[in-house]
Amino acid sequence: MDAILRRVETTDEKSVQSAVSPQPAAVIESGTPFRLPQAETPKIPTYLHEVYYWAYLNPKNVRLLDRELVVSVILWGQHRRLQRAAFADLLPSQRVLQPASVYGDFSPNLARHLGPQGHLEVNDIAPIQVASARRKLHGIPQATARLADARHPSDVPYDAVCCYFLLHEVPDDSKCEIVDAMLANIAPGGKVVFVDYHKPHWAHPLKLISSIVFDTLEPFAKGLWRKEIVNFASNPDDFIWHQETYFGGLFQKVIAERRT
Repeated sequence: MDAILRRVETTDEKSVQSAVSPQPAAVIESGTPFRLPQAETPKIPTYLHEVYYWAYLNPKNVRLLDRELVVSVILWGQHRRLQRAAFADLLPSQRVLQPASVYGDFSPNLARHLGPQGHLEVNDIAPIQVASARRKLHGIPQATARLADARHPSDVPYDAVCCYFLLHEVPDDSKCEIVDAMLANIAPGGKVVFVDYHKPHWAHPLKLISSIVFDTLEPFAKGLWRKEIVNFASNPDDFIWHQETYFGGLFQKVIAERRT
């Protein structure tokens, strides 16, 4: 049985790799072709294999979980509200980086929000997630998806970055690297929008069950209970920070705006 599973996974990986062939250059507002520098294929981190293989790398489960209903249930019915909160700080015609693929219709919705004069670039370190994102973005010319490590995105500055429920899934040292990388990749006056978990009020009725879920399935999530996102940044004073919490403090939106 193990041999059969290995052959199936190898076949799935080959099909996924063929689906993530290089993308043509995106066209930015000025009309000048925008090409990202060529980089080595990023290596999937060990923790992603060990902790999240079932959720993000297993082909069968990716097809099962990549649905709006699943996302809504996981986020206690708050997904649409949090999506609107994220989009509220992103303007049509902007060029926006989304540093990790998101299950459901978040990416197509964001691309449509940015409009035909905008551009959305979705990055992910897992080929299967890039392939999934490209399927969802098919027919939306202002959006692309590519293989990239959120800790090492391109050197081209973006108008904004939308980091939606990524930080809780990475170890704290990676949280620091990702926050710094996102902050480094926005132009003066641009902003990074982080939407993620937050430590809820002590009397929140879902605090205990959230704690159990995190301890069981999301071992890095409580890093956001112990530490504010601003404190993961190496140079926080270069930015103006704003924070809002939602649903009794269980979720947060943090905006880091680069000083001009």
